[in-house]
Amino acid sequence: MIEFIQALRDPDIAFLRYAMAAGLLAGIAFGIIGSFVVVKRISYLAGSIAHCVLGGIGAALYLQQVYGLTWADPILGALFAALSAALIIGVVSMYAREREDTVISALWVLGMAAGILLIAKTPGYTDPMSYLFGNILMISSADVWIILILDTVIIVISMLFYNRLQAVCFDEEFARLRGLNTRMLYLLLLGLTALTIVLLIRIVGIIMVVALLSLPAAIAGQFCGRLWQMMIAAAVISMLCIAAGLCLSYSLDLPGGATIVMVTGCIYLAGFSVKALRR
Repeated sequence: MIEFIQALRDPDIAFLRYAMAAGLLAGIAFGIIGSFVVVKRISYLAGSIAHCVLGGIGAALYLQQVYGLTWADPILGALFAALSAALIIGVVSMYAREREDTVISALWVLGMAAGILLIAKTPGYTDPMSYLFGNILMISSADVWIILILDTVIIVISMLFYNRLQAVCFDEEFARLRGLNTRMLYLLLLGLTALTIVLLIRIVGIIMVVALLSLPAAIAGQFCGRLWQMMIAAAVISMLCIAAGLCLSYSLDLPGGATIVMVTGCIYLAGFSVKALRR
């Protein structure tokens, strides 16, 4: 612990400070959107959106190397793919319920396959593992600013539409009867989920994205009675888990994303056990 704190203060190890700043900033969005995801029970939709992101990343890398489009940053490709997947999955889930699981599964695997193929055809060597499992220590100052901007967008929109999104998450039929446009609000929720997933990619990667999106909110939900309380608690838990995981990964020389998810999973199981014993 002391060694990690000293490393954070070392001017020669700026990447560690960037990683910590990005993790703490993203933790706020994870708590807010993760609470909506858990209450609405759309974790599997979030997983499908996350896996489609690899296709956008692969396309951005391919455009960069083959056509020289320097503006085609992987995070922009991830953002475009995530929002597109959220729109498609939202429409499918609303209008094709009898085939919903099949279509969503198809998008899940097609997004992954397209990403792998595009990365394979990109000149030079690109390690897909950094996108699949994350590498929080590779975050730069520019990434921190992008995360801050996306984080701000998520927080502002969530605050503006809080009551309406809460109504859709808890009782969509009642919200529709009260005159709310539940379909648009559902698509908005999926869009916010997509933005949050883009924040998560660099931290824990595509494979483990659903864990960090849902587990902190699930932990908070065991002890909180109101949605806003759940959001605050989940945000704090997310930040603590990211900080603790980063500390352990640095001290024990372990992969950062996997360590963060392991810490979060252990806390969830401990909280679940405590609640079961209290019963």
